[in-house]
Amino acid sequence: MKTELQQALQTYYGYGTFRTGQEEILESVMKNHHTLGVLPTGTGKSVCYQLPAFMRSGQVIVVSPLLSLMEDQVKQLRARGFKRVAALNSFLDFEDKQQIMRKLHNYDLLYVSPEMLQNEYLIKHLQQLHIQLFVVDEAHCISQWGQEFRTDYLRLAEVIRNLGSPPVLALTGTATPEVQADIQHLLGDLDMDEHIYPMDRENTSYFVQEVQDQQEKNETMLALLHKIQAPTIIYFSSRNMAESTAAIIRAKMPEMPCAFYHGGMENEDRILIQQQFLAGQLQIICCTSAFGMGVDKEDVRLIIHYHLPSDKESFIQEVGRAGRDGKESVSVVLYSPGDWQIPIHLIEQDLPEKSTIQQMMRFLYQRVKAHQIELPAYELVVQHIPISETQWRFLLYQMEKHDIVKGNHLLYGAKAWKDFLDQIEKFVGDRKKHKLKQLQGMKDWVYTDTCRRQSLFAAFQQTVRQAKGRCCDNCGDTLAGWQVSFTKPQPERIGWREQLHHLLYQ
Repeated sequence: MKTELQQALQTYYGYGTFRTGQEEILESVMKNHHTLGVLPTGTGKSVCYQLPAFMRSGQVIVVSPLLSLMEDQVKQLRARGFKRVAALNSFLDFEDKQQIMRKLHNYDLLYVSPEMLQNEYLIKHLQQLHIQLFVVDEAHCISQWGQEFRTDYLRLAEVIRNLGSPPVLALTGTATPEVQADIQHLLGDLDMDEHIYPMDRENTSYFVQEVQDQQEKNETMLALLHKIQAPTIIYFSSRNMAESTAAIIRAKMPEMPCAFYHGGMENEDRILIQQQFLAGQLQIICCTSAFGMGVDKEDVRLIIHYHLPSDKESFIQEVGRAGRDGKESVSVVLYSPGDWQIPIHLIEQDLPEKSTIQQMMRFLYQRVKAHQIELPAYELVVQHIPISETQWRFLLYQMEKHDIVKGNHLLYGAKAWKDFLDQIEKFVGDRKKHKLKQLQGMKDWVYTDTCRRQSLFAAFQQTVRQAKGRCCDNCGDTLAGWQVSFTKPQPERIGWREQLHHLLYQ
């Protein structure tokens, strides 16, 4: 006898059974419990909030970190016939945003960015709806990005309260016990049902190869691409390196379509590249960490890390984009001794130095003395203080938290400002130590002589499953003799009736 959830899964998705963890998380959600779900990347986390939107009245709000991820989800749902879905993000022009906001009651599923939820006009409209579920997708971003890169993640607890405290579902593919606790705390100290499942994939093998310089790294990379001619993602810490390496691959291997992807590109270009990769028109993507989150492509066979990520969580997320169909896939890390300076430099860039914080507070104090209490825009600040936009957003959030900024105004009190300086300098120092400790964990993994699978996942789960096929280089495995069975997709041929139907009804 099928349950109501199983019947809905068959009706809306055509599947007879749930994947690991989906049904348990859905049962918790349908009871209106706050829920934390940790499922391996690629196991269908979106079903856990899409089914409630299909089955029940009221709106489901989904906080999503990337514009391309939102657009892809909306496109897939509409192609499946579910039209009551929309995404609110910076990709839309003013008129389109206003039109969606005026008709929010027409949508059962609404994707938004954390930044969009700071729009008071949107919040007022959402308060008039019956929000049955508030979802934070890729919830590890709260802990990983919230403190520095995207501080609006730290404001989600207030947003939830302003929306009447609906049931909350937080979903992610990777989270240590520490990050799991962080997610619940930063969402408002919620008492959440926890459904945590193993993150390791039995079909993924791990290899680390040391190279002496960039030339050897490029030669090794090209040899791998020649050997494993299948969909591949290559991760870089540098936008420029992603672009220049894509050019090298195109020149050396014109038979394997390749493109670059990073956060500095126009939104339209990023979405186009992602869609071309999903459709099989591109075989290799040279990208930064901006690419891959939520990308639903089952046949990626090879993940190369040209540069190392700064923590294991990011590494597991990125490697998890391969082998979603259960077939054998490979992670290869290429590193040279000097590579460790890159993530150290990025950590230093994320957070302001003590001297920068002091300059900032002196600059703001001079404005207060001149009775200019309106908060200056970043464009004005950067004319006087050498500070990045990321550092400015970080300091702005901290000043709001310590009641130095309220709304768009500066509030001055000698003791409050002195206390803030003392506390923020300690906080920045602690954050840098924490991030450097995470980097050291990644470094230890690269240099370990024990099983790489065991070492990688030990901090995330109690047991690690045995690999199906190759395990890692430390277990004596090699890539010699590995043959990839991959057939390049052929362009779909459809008649004019099908084309017309697609144009009119999608």
